[in-house]
Amino acid sequence: MPTYPPGVMSKADIVVGIQWGDEGKGRIVDLYAQEYDVVVRFGGGDNAGHQIKVRDTDIALRIVPSGVLNPHVELFIGGGTVISLAGLLDELDRLAAIGIDVSRVKVSDRAHIVFPYHGAADRASERARGSGAIGTTGRGIGPAYVDKVARSGITFADLRRPEALADKIRANLNRVASLDGEALPGEADLVAQTLDSAARLAPHVVDGVSYIHEKLERDKRVLIEGAQGSLLDVGYGTYPYVTSSHTIAGGACTGLGIGPTAVSRVIGVVKAYCTRVGAGPFPSELHDATGERLRAAGGEFGTVTGRPRRCGWFDAVAGRYAVRLNGLSALAVTKLDVLSGFERIGIVTDYRVKGKPVDFADAGAPDLQVIVEEMDGWTEAISEIRSIRDLPKAARRYIARIEELLSMPVELVSVGRERSQLAR
Repeated sequence: MPTYPPGVMSKADIVVGIQWGDEGKGRIVDLYAQEYDVVVRFGGGDNAGHQIKVRDTDIALRIVPSGVLNPHVELFIGGGTVISLAGLLDELDRLAAIGIDVSRVKVSDRAHIVFPYHGAADRASERARGSGAIGTTGRGIGPAYVDKVARSGITFADLRRPEALADKIRANLNRVASLDGEALPGEADLVAQTLDSAARLAPHVVDGVSYIHEKLERDKRVLIEGAQGSLLDVGYGTYPYVTSSHTIAGGACTGLGIGPTAVSRVIGVVKAYCTRVGAGPFPSELHDATGERLRAAGGEFGTVTGRPRRCGWFDAVAGRYAVRLNGLSALAVTKLDVLSGFERIGIVTDYRVKGKPVDFADAGAPDLQVIVEEMDGWTEAISEIRSIRDLPKAARRYIARIEELLSMPVELVSVGRERSQLAR
């Protein structure tokens, strides 16, 4: 851990996924959180699912930060997020039911609220796109961000002003009243439900800017958790097949209200192979039995949706692009154990169009050719290994090749789902 002179604001570290999401950020954050005082979410909504397994506890989180199983850690949901009140209350109730102290969970007053009409708009939009559907979760995340930018969104701060809240809900309901195929709640019912949720959540709502800066100024160790992956970033991902928020490390500053000088390290999480949910470019995708084998061995089904994930080899071109976007300090590689038993393992090292090298910007080109380098696999089980140097020789070569191709050191490797199954 870095140290700073007295009176100097401490710095935060960031963990982000650098593929298309589902990299296993939750279990990495859970591990690192043991060394921090506060774990915070800076963006996204409950369309992101983070799974954590510690001994007999196996939970899936959608909005509460992944440090929740570390009892000493404070948990903060920042102003860059969009939150379903019902979803948050359900998650808090489920965590409380297994003995977790949820009073540690705080929500920024600047976070925006996802209402049922946002979900209705999301689903209607996907239907209207037909064969060009993006593959959203239908939870209303995109429409909530649209309302935020259009200045018609409703924040957690608005929950303190019932009359103004009712007026805003009424105006927004009138705007979406004509959605085909979607049943919307009545205005009075929605206002009543919202005010009831507001009363329950009131102890969790704080001045988000003051909260995070006070932690930093008091030398608290802060770990910032990203949601989804860098290649789904609304500005720098495979647009339009992206999420509705900034998922890269820079988004942490705008999502929390901190400056870039408050950040010390950025750890990028990558799966040992690649997956993607929904439509959009995926250059390394395997449309064969190998892809099916990866899906089965890795349990590649969405945490939130249950949808099967598309699977492919590790994409170093995409990885290099994400390293640049995030200004990474180091990598954490997850699910290396899934590759045990493969005779040959591929890595996409280059893209070409009409024989000429191209970069990730051309990932969706119709005539894109990917160059796959094959490496020897390994047959040994690795789930009990706790040191990278003790991995099978072929596995060490594979990790070294990722480091070489991305020009980035790997500081840990996961070899199983449980917290302790990590090699350093």
